Amino acid sequence: MQEDASKNALRAVPGLHVEETSMVVHEDVLYALVTDEHGKQRLAASTLSAVTLGDFEGQTFASAGERVLALGPLTAQNAAWLRERLDWLHPTAQGTRTSVGLGDRLGLATPGHLRAVRKAGGTIVPLPAQQSIREMTRTGRTPQQVMDDAMWGVFAEGWRSGFGADADHLKTPEDIDRCLAAGYTFYTFDPGQYVDDSGMKLTPAAIQTRLEELPWQQLEDRPADLFARYLRHPFQCEGYSIVFDQQTLMQAAVKYGRAVAHVALLYRHLAQWGAGGAWEVEISVDETDYPTTPAEHVYLATELRRLGVQWVSMAPRFIGSFEKGVDYIGDLRAFEEDIAVHAAIARTLGRYKISLHSGSDKFSIYEPAARQTHGLVHLKTAGTSYLEALRTVAALDTELMRSIYTFARECYPQDRASYHVSAQLERAPAVASLTLETLPLLLEQFDAREILHVTFGSILAARAENGQWRFYDQIMELLRTHAELYATNLETHFLRHIQPFVINPGRG
Repeated sequence: MQEDASKNALRAVPGLHVEETSMVVHEDVLYALVTDEHGKQRLAASTLSAVTLGDFEGQTFASAGERVLALGPLTAQNAAWLRERLDWLHPTAQGTRTSVGLGDRLGLATPGHLRAVRKAGGTIVPLPAQQSIREMTRTGRTPQQVMDDAMWGVFAEGWRSGFGADADHLKTPEDIDRCLAAGYTFYTFDPGQYVDDSGMKLTPAAIQTRLEELPWQQLEDRPADLFARYLRHPFQCEGYSIVFDQQTLMQAAVKYGRAVAHVALLYRHLAQWGAGGAWEVEISVDETDYPTTPAEHVYLATELRRLGVQWVSMAPRFIGSFEKGVDYIGDLRAFEEDIAVHAAIARTLGRYKISLHSGSDKFSIYEPAARQTHGLVHLKTAGTSYLEALRTVAALDTELMRSIYTFARECYPQDRASYHVSAQLERAPAVASLTLETLPLLLEQFDAREILHVTFGSILAARAENGQWRFYDQIMELLRTHAELYATNLETHFLRHIQPFVINPGRG
């Protein structure tokens, strides 16, 4: 009864629109997200006057009876204050449960993401806080800002089923430290710069030389011991027999040996400075030129385990092409055969998840991936949420969308350098050809979609001659003003990503 009275009192405050799904009462304090008369979101707390609000940042007003109302901005201080009081706003380690990473480059997508997860049903775990250091640099955000933006979305939706936070594509101990300070729970180690793909083209003599040059002290190993571990008998897993001869083993060690050493360094740093915390690790070797063979996967997992590294998910480089923002390019039957072997290895060597990186919009592979992994799978998405933001912009302001596309075409030749994409400017629609009817269809055209996808950093960072944001403020204003349209677009789009993993969970 008291709880209902508190909620009704808050609803009755003039000039405030209450996000109903956010309202929660805990220890006689009512918490909610509200929108004030200026269209700005605020944190509201209603409590008895005798109850202290501690470090709450904001203003306090008299309310009904003996209660007071506090209103404050969505700052880092208030985010930390709210997490102290509502434990379910802390991300947690999720283990080997089927999961989906929901990268959000603008900080506004979490409500739509969570609505899609909720509507899909099942037991998929969302990771709404997910961004790489590279993406944070390009969007001008910090690990703490990414975490807080996701938390406000979790709070807004009243999501209490648990969530994770992915410190994505970490390459250095310094990257780990920044994310530890912000409370991330899922650490994706990316040793890609230490992967040596050249062994595929080297002579046996040259491979032998590269093998001898590996950092054997860091690997706590010797070549003779390496050969003894792998050349005695084939590796057997669920009917697959993976045979190591000397050449296969040397190629695997040359390709991934330095990467193994670097992952071990990162892991030990995390274990030292994150001692006592609940965290988990993913290993990512997907951003390389050549696919990870089954033998190489066995080598990677065996050597990492030997060095004491523990992980819940691994992202190998699959056959075919995982380009940004478009469907899988390659032979679907060959992909299914490939992921089936990798999933069998993962179940045999430690029961960890297989991770699909650059997983956005790969609709043709979701069903076989879910089936072959038996639900031990993590789907990682990122830039497709930004594209849904542009879809929302295109529906509301065609001139702004035209300007964004024009600028993206100018930036694409440089911005594409750090991505695996094949879009060509000459194949994408020319700006002059776009009409009111065809402009929204840009996001359905392969080349235009990739061009818009990989230029997000340039678009969001661009400034006019007077120093003002060229696009950022307008994009954010539209999305905040039309938050429901953006959330609806995201929910529709992400249902297509999530449902195959709910409908076909395998035996995991």
